[in-house]
Amino acid sequence: MQEGFTAVVKQSGPWWIGWIEEIPGVNCQERTREELLESLRVTLREALEFNRREAIEAAGQDYEEATVVV
Repeated sequence: MQEGFTAVVKQSGPWWIGWIEEIPGVNCQERTREELLESLRVTLREALEFNRREAIEAAGQDYEEATVVV
C-alpha cells in the first residue's frame, strides 16, 4: 500500500528545507530541492517503520491490527 504525505519545502538562502505536515519530527535540509525530497522520503520511511515497531511492542501480546481510512 502506498501512502501519500504532504511535504512543505522552501529555499532558505543556499539551503532547501522541508518537513512532512502529517508526521511531527520529519524534517530535513539539503543543498538542492531534489536532494531534499529524497531525504524527506528516506526520513519519513524510517519514522513510519520506527512508529510501527514501537506501537507493536507497546501492544504486547494478543493484539489486533485494523486499517483506518480517513
